[in-house]
Amino acid sequence: MNLYKYVSEKINEKLGFDAKLEIPRNREFGDFSTNAAMVMARSAGKNPRELATDILPKIQELDFVESASIAGPGFINLKIRDDFLWRAAHTAASITPAATPLVIDMDYGAYNVAKSLHIGHMRTSIVGDVLYRLGRALGHKMISYNHIGDWGRPMGLVIAWIEKLHPDWPFFGVNFDPRGDYSKYTIDPRELDTYYPKASALAKEDEAFLAHAQQITAELQNGHAGYTALYNIFLPIALASMDRTIKSLNIVPFDNDLGERNAAKYTKDVEKILRDKNLLEPSDGAEVVVVKRDEDKKPMPPVMFYNSRGAVTYDATDIMALYYRKKTDNPDKVIYLTDKRQSLHFEQLFRVAELLKMFPADALEHIGYGTINGADGKPFKTRDGNVAELNDIIEMVGVAARERVAESGKKLDDETIDMIALAALKFNDLSHDLRADYIFDPAQITSFEGRTGPYILYTAVRLNSVLRRAGKFATPDTAKFESDERNLIMELLDFDRTVQSAFDSRATDLVANYTYDLCQLINTFYHNCPILREDIPADTRATRLTLVQIATDVLTKALDLMGLKIPNEM
Repeated sequence: MNLYKYVSEKINEKLGFDAKLEIPRNREFGDFSTNAAMVMARSAGKNPRELATDILPKIQELDFVESASIAGPGFINLKIRDDFLWRAAHTAASITPAATPLVIDMDYGAYNVAKSLHIGHMRTSIVGDVLYRLGRALGHKMISYNHIGDWGRPMGLVIAWIEKLHPDWPFFGVNFDPRGDYSKYTIDPRELDTYYPKASALAKEDEAFLAHAQQITAELQNGHAGYTALYNIFLPIALASMDRTIKSLNIVPFDNDLGERNAAKYTKDVEKILRDKNLLEPSDGAEVVVVKRDEDKKPMPPVMFYNSRGAVTYDATDIMALYYRKKTDNPDKVIYLTDKRQSLHFEQLFRVAELLKMFPADALEHIGYGTINGADGKPFKTRDGNVAELNDIIEMVGVAARERVAESGKKLDDETIDMIALAALKFNDLSHDLRADYIFDPAQITSFEGRTGPYILYTAVRLNSVLRRAGKFATPDTAKFESDERNLIMELLDFDRTVQSAFDSRATDLVANYTYDLCQLINTFYHNCPILREDIPADTRATRLTLVQIATDVLTKALDLMGLKIPNEM
């Protein structure tokens, strides 16, 4: 139940206009506060506090209001009835479906074939997955796309490098037989990960190698049988490697691993539309789409569709991917989640989509996330100065988690420690504003105290332990609350609103930080409100056990939305 929305709507219905409902920082002043009198005073020409006196009896007539009082210049504080809260609390873990469910394509991940996933892929994977989960929980039809880099120049570089290593392999000859059995030609995944970096480095020094790789790219895209056969050997190896990393992060599998190669199938279709609308223009041997508008104050380069060698560009494949999604999904909205440094690219893409009348402007959305930095405030790198691979980051956090567990003297199995490490890594990423940069510190994020994933897991484990020890119990029909119980219930009843706000504002940190705040209130309740102690009256114990169950349900759902797993013990 979205308690905030319910109370707000009922007050506004009672008073006949829209007023703002607030949650006081100090709950002792009330559960909610409204500025209704201050808003009405402007048009009524009255003193706000005087008008609040007139409004107060109307608010007190609402059946869920225990008491209401005037504060400051005319704010009205109100307290909710215990019996109403108790009934509402039993719906705290439910999520209200969106009034208008949408079909939403989400483009995140964007992994590159034959290139190791690196730290830059961490935020797109973790945050994209949580936005996908949030949208699905709200009843939207979410369709996820991992728009893999599987068709551009990197493919030419990898094939050129393989040719350099294995010039005797049959894929490079003019007499290649596509009907042959080439199953013996395989590549170790760890070795494949080294091909692109080495080929890229060589291409910067050797113009002939670069030119050859560019030629291979063009021929691959034009259907060269040998290059295609070799491509079909290393592609599944690369995809399997990606899949292992995705599973280790507990990411929901992508609905579609469709990238540039799939998009390129629609080149002629999109080209025809562009030519019919006279949108393709020649430019130094290339063909481009001009997207600059008269009102633009900043540079707005054209979008290159074909380069000077006649190859389809990266920009063009994004246009074709949109065309494909329009034909297949016909989504109400397409959301892209990438590094914020790609904002210009997506602004260009969206302008092309408008020119083609493919999607209206408000149907396309780009979310640019910030960078993950080291202690020096610069993008996080390994000790040797290279970009950190994602698997190395995962391993680094796993090592830090094991050290923390060893320091604590706990004896935990490997599976539990892996869950702790996963929570440390993902919660830390999610708790920051995704549009901002942040400092990555494996030692800090694996702490069992403070705003960390392990602290969240420990709270969930504690709740489950209480329920296991308690066994079966009856849920009371009514209840009276102490302040810590009441504070916990009010936070539990803010879960639904948090989920909706997090998705609507594309702010996954709202869910993460709500979960932390909830855990703080759970632990305060646990310490100040004894549950299973022998001197606790039976009705009080039953009330508190019910609160533990409700808190467990909400916390479990919040953790699931973040893709975290709860261990049996910690």
